[in-house]
Amino acid sequence: MRDRARGCLLGLAAGDALGAPAENLTPAEIRRRWGRLTEIEGGGTDDTEYAIFAASLLVRYGHALTSRDVAEAYRREVVPRAEVPMRGAGFSERGTVEALRRGLEPPLTGLAHQHGWSDGLAMRAAPYGIFCPGDPVEAARLVEQDGLVSASGEGIAGGRAVAAAVAAAMAGAGPRDVVQAALSVIPADSWTARNVLRACESLDRNGTDAVEALHEAVVVRHYPWTDLAPEAVALALAAFLAGDGDVEASVTFGVSLGRDADTIGAIAGAVAGAARGEAGVPARWAGAIGPVTGTCLPVVAGRHVLDTADELAEGL
Repeated sequence: MRDRARGCLLGLAAGDALGAPAENLTPAEIRRRWGRLTEIEGGGTDDTEYAIFAASLLVRYGHALTSRDVAEAYRREVVPRAEVPMRGAGFSERGTVEALRRGLEPPLTGLAHQHGWSDGLAMRAAPYGIFCPGDPVEAARLVEQDGLVSASGEGIAGGRAVAAAVAAAMAGAGPRDVVQAALSVIPADSWTARNVLRACESLDRNGTDAVEALHEAVVVRHYPWTDLAPEAVALALAAFLAGDGDVEASVTFGVSLGRDADTIGAIAGAVAGAARGEAGVPARWAGAIGPVTGTCLPVVAGRHVLDTADELAEGL
């Protein structure tokens, strides 16, 4: 479990860093600039920092974690040091800070800012799957406690799907079973579930040449922002399938899709890393991952994902 936990968070951080320069770009622009993104050029983003923060909640509270515990941790450790606007933070996290400053409690903190569909929960959901190996239902329950503070509706569904997928991968499930675990913990009529199914069907028809077809299947082209949980989660799970669970293949395919490329890469890397373990993450990527800077979350500055993974594994 320690090896899978390390692979999961190392894969998340690598996918985040690899996808960061491609965020908000189209697949065509990514091909024009890089051909195919394969090498990490810089550091990660809020995806890695929030995942470390989420893991700290599990280390502290374990399976007893509640949304009130999460809200209190935000008040103590995030809100007092949050800049306006918060550097690198997504809509849902910024909205949560403001809701907490106004004195709201969950679930109102996740409803008041009207950005509950954001993929902010999905990007940090992996630690909940690590903490519940082989138990997608419990992983989904726990991540929802986190999500009630900053998300609602499809945002929570996206987080539940990712946590469940990682939980299944941690227990050695194959790629198709991992995706089925993600679908099993969200409503079948949800936007997220429909997108995941559309993405899988598109991939089955088009194989690894499916980039444009995947966009056609799930991307909301007229919407000006790319951090939609139903979109990012579906594309990330499709990337995991396209790579047949291999970390490098899954992540490079995921970031080639553009849109919220760092989050797509982070989710694909987390699921694949949980499936393949630490050795499954390319050594050149692993060597490029250092302690986070705390640019978005000062409270996690100096933390490394491998230390965080070890702490989670010790709590199992």
